[in-house]
Amino acid sequence: LIYLILLASASLVLGPFALSFMTAFKSPQQFASESSLALPNPWTTENFARLFGGDYGFVSPIVVTAQVVAVILVGQLLFSVMAAYAFAKLQFRGRDSLFWVYLATLMVPQVVIVIPLFVMMSQLGLRNTFWSLVLPFIFGSPYAVFLLREHFRSIPDDLIDAARIDGAGDWRILWQIVAPLSRGIISTLAIITVVSHWNNFMWPLIITTGRDWQVITVATANLQSQYNSNWTLVMAATTVAMAPLLVLFAIFQRSIVSSISLTGFK
Repeated sequence: LIYLILLASASLVLGPFALSFMTAFKSPQQFASESSLALPNPWTTENFARLFGGDYGFVSPIVVTAQVVAVILVGQLLFSVMAAYAFAKLQFRGRDSLFWVYLATLMVPQVVIVIPLFVMMSQLGLRNTFWSLVLPFIFGSPYAVFLLREHFRSIPDDLIDAARIDGAGDWRILWQIVAPLSRGIISTLAIITVVSHWNNFMWPLIITTGRDWQVITVATANLQSQYNSNWTLVMAATTVAMAPLLVLFAIFQRSIVSSISLTGFK
């Protein structure tokens, strides 16, 4: 019975992905005339050819998205690691109060800060630029700092004290002792960051116009209009968007599971 329940749950989760994949290899005529659950007959790459050629030019959104995610990833890891180390191992007045105030910002829905962010970027002249896509996210996040802080606190203080006795400063302790001991949790944070910003839709939709800095989620949404919905083309775009994330998860899945189990997050 347990396996039947798990199988049903897995089907509900994986079903949309399988349907998207099958639809991407169907012709528009087959999709319109047959059941959506029918296998492609014949399998065709026509949708992908149209996607990367002609008027759609889907290569540019992929490149822009990869650039945005790369810059945000470096910034998130760098600033989150430094902030988490300060909150976990450094002693200063108001440390815990400042941390909990910062963490409380997780309670604020992102939609609430969209308008203030938009006004700030517009006044700085950064609207529809690369930096408008990355600046709001590059300096770490409350979730990342919280995740790393909890792991850093599990590192014995005796190890830190021994390094201080040997003359190591905070920078050396952080990058030569704490960071190497936290590779698992840092890998987890990297995966979470890549997935969340690869799939980010609302902020790029608001802050960019035209095709110059269009990310992959916005480009996919623009493939359909009020009067024309070519679902085979849309599903081809979603398949292309999902492929890098699936490869990434397949490579780092062991690191993700082991780091989550070690930190106690469920």
